[in-house]
Amino acid sequence: MSISLASWRSFPIFRDFDDKTLTALAGISSYRRWPPNTVIFLRGDGGNYMAGVISGRIKLSLTTAQGRQLVLRQLEAGELFGEMAMLDDQPRFADATAQVASEGFVIARRPFMDLIALSPRAAGATIGYLCALLRGTTEQLETIALYDLNSRVARFLLATLRRVHGNELPPSASLKLSLTQSDIAELLGASRPKVNRAIIALQKAGAIGRINEIIECNTGHLHRIAEPSEN
Repeated sequence: MSISLASWRSFPIFRDFDDKTLTALAGISSYRRWPPNTVIFLRGDGGNYMAGVISGRIKLSLTTAQGRQLVLRQLEAGELFGEMAMLDDQPRFADATAQVASEGFVIARRPFMDLIALSPRAAGATIGYLCALLRGTTEQLETIALYDLNSRVARFLLATLRRVHGNELPPSASLKLSLTQSDIAELLGASRPKVNRAIIALQKAGAIGRINEIIECNTGHLHRIAEPSEN
């Protein structure tokens, strides 16, 4: 399956790669298709490749010996997984599972490391991507540990909007989520009924409205709920 240069640049890590490097990147990648519920890798597996999502949804999670699960991320088109273990040549830190029928690509460690060694621009872009990933993880931990559930849901919606619009959000924006309330609850460390109550509270506050599958977001109201200390 051929991926255009524009599609490669939809992945943040590759956004600042030049055309020559992206063309070389396409040459070292391999297309993959994952049926629903495919376990792509497990925690502790060797991290000799990274993968990107072209379509579908991939879940990254941790599972205890007692069967309890912590969902770290739900990845959709334009997102990578397995890159941390690949870059530091360490075992996988989480399980990766296809939630639905998904398509993507894989890139092996050695060809990628050889590629960025020849391009300071690509190496700098990779470092910048890792820093942004760390900031996002820190924000997710902060959200779960320090905020009430209404604020957590508001912060989740704002973070999702920023992936579409960038950091400068418009006063109002539409959002179509492929995640269920159960999926969101797993990400926010809550139960589905509690997330449902939080969504109703945001609707009553005028922060969001629902039109079929579309969520109409008032970003100002969402921000005030997301950061209650600023009220």
